Amino acid sequence: MRVILTSHGSTGDIYPVIALAVALQKSGHQVRFATIPHYKDEIEAAGVEFYPLCPNWEQADLSYWMGRLQKIRTPIYQLREIYVGAKKYIPDMISRMDAIMPETDLVVSSYLFPMNRGIAEKYGVPFATLAFAPHVIPSPDYPPENFPSPRWLGETTRRAWNRWLWKIANAVVDRVINNCVHAELKAARLPKVRNFFSKPAGRVLVTVSDALLRPPGAEIDPRFKFTGYCRWQSPESPEIDAEIRAFTGGDRVPVLTFGSMVYENAGAWMERFVRAWPRDKKIIIQRGWAQFPQLGEDDHIKVIGKVSHDQLFQHASAVIHHGGAGTTASALHAGVPQIVVPHIGDQQFFGSEVERLGCGFRLSKNVWPEQLHNALTRLAANSNHAQRAKAVRAQLLSENGPVTAVAELERFVAEHARGAVAV
Repeated sequence: MRVILTSHGSTGDIYPVIALAVALQKSGHQVRFATIPHYKDEIEAAGVEFYPLCPNWEQADLSYWMGRLQKIRTPIYQLREIYVGAKKYIPDMISRMDAIMPETDLVVSSYLFPMNRGIAEKYGVPFATLAFAPHVIPSPDYPPENFPSPRWLGETTRRAWNRWLWKIANAVVDRVINNCVHAELKAARLPKVRNFFSKPAGRVLVTVSDALLRPPGAEIDPRFKFTGYCRWQSPESPEIDAEIRAFTGGDRVPVLTFGSMVYENAGAWMERFVRAWPRDKKIIIQRGWAQFPQLGEDDHIKVIGKVSHDQLFQHASAVIHHGGAGTTASALHAGVPQIVVPHIGDQQFFGSEVERLGCGFRLSKNVWPEQLHNALTRLAANSNHAQRAKAVRAQLLSENGPVTAVAELERFVAEHARGAVAV
């Protein structure tokens, strides 16, 4: 079949889709990945056909918008900011998607762009979405994130309460999105967004481990399928590996990476960190979108640029990260203890999951420069964290998310052809 995959955002939103694209092609399907030109080289390097969508943003533009999002504390307002930023590009995005829909048998979109459902349905093409975090999956057995569900309520009452909360969450998010882009959708003769959480598509691939991250015993609509992680890594660099080994002397050291998180004054944060970090302890810091600088003669602190997480984390005694979906997946696959420093969005959720799995704990963003060394000492003092991290890695290595995802999509398209898909 001919498949369009589309996603936007940071590499955490792009790399899982590359992994799915490669798996689809290995199964004999034709794939186009429609996204912004910034990721063209990485997509084509993976052997996947790239299809350009606007905007033609470069790294500075992506960093600017991520910085804006980080200043907004409330998730619903963060979501609104995403659509405010995308608003003027939506007509062209829809036009570009329209142009290739007659040649398409399946559209798979990341969760945050529900307008793609209207495009697919206009052409009678089955539509699926990708969810990179399980906490957006509705269930009567738990409430939406940050909503209370008192345990003193009886089970029947609590389940009814949770259903009502998810209904309210649907209505609020639908309203926010439609208020932002209704005129653009109407001009393109596309329907309003409906049921953002409960019915985003006929099939939703939840790309995390079913065994580890599916809420145990929860009632979940069968349209949501936990596939396991879909992970893609950039090619490893022998030169960078040699550089890291020269720094570490072959030992494992803590590795800090905050991925796409942006700091307005990264130098000031690094100065705070350097003052607090012991001079007899080595650590690797990845620049990331924050562009953390290397300061002075601090040869016990190595700052490096872009490198595969799998390659970098081979040298890690512990990983300190922001809790992004993709970075958390890499840290869990590395099998080492973690400290999560949440900055935005679903990162608090993934931090809490790392704690639940026993692999580590959270640390406040505001104090990480001064408290990181003590936090790492506390992390190492509890051997259970290392044991649990190894057990989680073993479970993840037994799973094959891309293959499972492809099988689910093939099944979904067959069901759609028979008219057996719930809407």
